Amino acid sequence: MSELERQVGLFLDELKRQNVSAHTLRAYASDLRQFVAYFTPPGGDAPGIGALDRLALREWLGDLYRRKLKAVSMRRKVAAVRSLSRFLIREGLAEVNWARLIRTPKAPKTLPRVMTAEQANSLLDQIAAGKLERPHPARDLAIFELLYGCGIRISELAGLNLADVDLAERWLLVRGKGKKERQVPFGSKAAAALERYLAQRAGDPRETAVFLNHRGRRLTDRGARGIVKLYARLVGGDPSLHPHSFRHAYATHLLSDGADLRAIQELLGHARLSTTQKYTQVSLTDLLGVYDKAHPKA
Repeated sequence: MSELERQVGLFLDELKRQNVSAHTLRAYASDLRQFVAYFTPPGGDAPGIGALDRLALREWLGDLYRRKLKAVSMRRKVAAVRSLSRFLIREGLAEVNWARLIRTPKAPKTLPRVMTAEQANSLLDQIAAGKLERPHPARDLAIFELLYGCGIRISELAGLNLADVDLAERWLLVRGKGKKERQVPFGSKAAAALERYLAQRAGDPRETAVFLNHRGRRLTDRGARGIVKLYARLVGGDPSLHPHSFRHAYATHLLSDGADLRAIQELLGHARLSTTQKYTQVSLTDLLGVYDKAHPKA
């Protein structure tokens, strides 16, 4: 194993200790393996850390453009390399800050496509009606009710423990990015779905997870994503729907009904208000659509 490969492994170990999300850890591990592989000749060893100069990094970035990767993927790969660079500098193994040698590709400013409240409720009603035969329908419905009713991330849902659910007061204790905790309320429909599921929940008595897979173990975020995609395709008829679609819908519908932007920021667990503000743009776009259709002078 080359020194560069060894340092990549140590860097990923540090990310684990920092409690980064499993999704981010998988993405960075994949991106950095590809980064090292690009500079490794067939049958040879990866170059030394000092060999990665401005020209080499620009060549790597040019290859990303030639492969026509999406801007969001390129930005993530660049972010992974920059983070590795900062780690190497802290360890005294590199003198050059790679972050200054490469530019971040610009991402197009796109707004998330958001379900209407009618579309979201229609999908949940169809799931509740048992439109799709599944081995654990009560669990599946509770997943959707919490995704739309609380706006939590799929990783946060998979990470819920029984002790995190307060059915009497209707609160969830959610662990977000960086294991930051926040409390999120849920409504009567989500409460009813949760109570129904928990009454049927079976598995190892020592298992603390709220949502279990068919083996009675904690349902992973990947497994939960698969459930959402299955229902989106077979019940909703829209394979483009994903877990974050319900988070977008949650925030947009709250804002449309008059909720304060700061309150939505707290509910979503956003570190910066600017992240939450994109939902104001979605609402404005919707309002313009209504105006164009309804106003006689539009």
